[in-house]
Amino acid sequence: MPIKVTLQRVLDIDQIEIVEKIATEIWTEHYTSIIGRAQVQYMLTKFQSKDAIKNDIANKAVHYYLIYSSEKIVGYAGIKIEETQLFLSKIYILSSERGKGIGSKSIELIKDIALTNKLKNIYLTVNRNNIKTIASYQKMGFTISGEICADIGEGYVMDDFKMELELIV
Repeated sequence: MPIKVTLQRVLDIDQIEIVEKIATEIWTEHYTSIIGRAQVQYMLTKFQSKDAIKNDIANKAVHYYLIYSSEKIVGYAGIKIEETQLFLSKIYILSSERGKGIGSKSIELIKDIALTNKLKNIYLTVNRNNIKTIASYQKMGFTISGEICADIGEGYVMDDFKMELELIV
């Protein structure tokens, strides 16, 4: 039986708290070995905390979505609609749900949002040492289009690849 994936826009504090909880679980489990515990904690506080998410939503900087699979919350995504492209700021799936096609189905739903807004491409950034994730994005049609090394404060940097997916509008 095919897996059904849906996105639900995050609009209230209860949903924001769910995103924060999932972020803490995923980031701690997945990124500690890539960037270290201290940077994970810093980035959770700065970018994935309840206050950061509330601020993003209030300022319309990022639209957050809970990702559901068979009516169960399995992850979240954050997007920013720009003039000609969509920035996929965040997409995270719980480790217990990875490898089931949820990520690629979520990307298809995000592509639909981009196409509805007549955008030409989707781009994202991914840590250059996140090898499995880079391979997953490439399998979905994303290509590496650049390198970004951004100072995020407290002596930390995001050392990422920029990846893009061209859309047929």
